[in-house]
Amino acid sequence: MTDTDHGIGRRRLLAVSGGIALTGVLAACGSNTGRGGGGSGPTISQWYHQYGETGAEQAVKRYAAAYQKAAVTVQWRPGDYDRQTAAALLTDSGPDVFEVNGPLLDQIRGGQVTDLTAEVEPVKDDFNQAVLAPKIWQDKIWGIPQTIDMQLLYYRKSLLKDAGVEPPQSLDELVDAAKKLTTKKVKGLFLGNDGGVGVLGGTPLFAAGLSLIGDDGKAGFDDPAAARALGKIHQLYADRSLLLGAPTDWSDPSAFIQGLTAMQWSGLWALPQIKKALGDDFGVLPFPTDGSGGKPSVPVGAYGAAVSARSKRMAEAKAYAKWLWVDRTDYQQDFALSYGFHIPARISLAKKAEQLRTGPAADAVRFATEYGYAEPLLWTTADRTAYQDALSRIIKDGAHPETELKSVIHQVNAELQRVKKK
Repeated sequence: MTDTDHGIGRRRLLAVSGGIALTGVLAACGSNTGRGGGGSGPTISQWYHQYGETGAEQAVKRYAAAYQKAAVTVQWRPGDYDRQTAAALLTDSGPDVFEVNGPLLDQIRGGQVTDLTAEVEPVKDDFNQAVLAPKIWQDKIWGIPQTIDMQLLYYRKSLLKDAGVEPPQSLDELVDAAKKLTTKKVKGLFLGNDGGVGVLGGTPLFAAGLSLIGDDGKAGFDDPAAARALGKIHQLYADRSLLLGAPTDWSDPSAFIQGLTAMQWSGLWALPQIKKALGDDFGVLPFPTDGSGGKPSVPVGAYGAAVSARSKRMAEAKAYAKWLWVDRTDYQQDFALSYGFHIPARISLAKKAEQLRTGPAADAVRFATEYGYAEPLLWTTADRTAYQDALSRIIKDGAHPETELKSVIHQVNAELQRVKKK
C-alpha cells in the first residue's frame, strides 16, 4: 500500500462524493470475511466498510475474537458500502452491528436502527460533541462514534518566513498571504484541483459564524456574511493564488511536500507523511475566521457503530457494540492511531494519546475539540448538491454570491420541509 492510499477508507466521509447505481448491491459482498468471537453464545454479524489502512481489517477481527459473550462474524465490505447496507437492512440477512455514516436519518425514520442512548449515556459528555450530534435524533442516540477524521490547513514555515508572511488568522489574511506567497514556481494555496469546490463544503460558512442548518430549522446561511465569505474564496481563484492541476488532489500532501504550494488544505491523515518529509518545517491551522461574528472552522466526521432494528439478537448486539465502542477504550485508541492517523472519538482518549500530545498533532486535537463541525443529520444529498453547484459557479465563474445563495437557500428550505414531513 502506498502513502497515497493510506487511510482513504476513513477520509471518504469528509469528501463530497456522487451516488452510483444500486444495481447488484445485494449481491456485492466483502471478499474478506472472518469468524471472530471467542464466546460460545449466539453468533453476531458485524459489517465494516473497506478501510484503506494496512492492518485495520486484522485489528477489528482481533477485537471481535476477544469478545467472550458471543461469537462475532466480521465482514469487510468493498464498494458502495452505504448503498449495500441500506439495501441489506430491508432484508432478514442484514448485519446485527454495522458502521453507519451516510443515510442515518432514513434508517432511523425507517425503523432500521435501534436506540443506543442507554449504552452511550454514561459517557456521552466524553465524546466529541460535533461528531456525536449527527448521530442524535429526537434526543436519542442512534450510533456510537468510532474515530474522528478532520481537515485543516497546512503551511510551510520557511516559505512564509521568507515572504514575510504570518500564519493567516482571518480569511482576509489568507487571501493576502496566498497572493504574496505565489511566485512563478510556487502557488500560495492548494484547495484541490477544482479550486476548493469539492472539499470546502460549509467550512467558509462556519468561519463566518453561520451554519448549514440554523436552530430555527431553516437554512443557516441566509445572511450577507455567507456571500461575503464565499466571495473571498473566489478572490483566491481570481488572483491566481490557487494551485490547480496538481498531480494529486487535496487529500494527498504530495503537492505540499514537493514545494508546489506554500499552504494546503488537507486531512489529519496526511500529518505523519508531512512530518516525515519536512520535519518541523510546517504548522497547522483551522480554516481562518471571517468577520466580527466569525470563528475558526474545522470540518470533522466519524463513522458510527449502529445496531439493526431487525436483528434477532438485538440485546446481544447492543451489548457487543457497547463493549467495543464504549467500554474497550484500549481498542478505541488502537483503532484510531495504529492504522493511519486519526483522533479517538472520546475526548479523554485524545488527550491521553501520546501521538497527539505535542506539536501540530496536539494543535489539531484542540482545533477539532474547539472548532469542529460536522454536517447535520438533516443536511441531505439534495442540499449538498445544490450548495456545491452554486459554490462551483461562485468560485470558478465569478457568479454573484448573493444571487447563487438565494437560490440554494430556497432549495434547502424546501428540502427541509419535505424531510420533516416524511
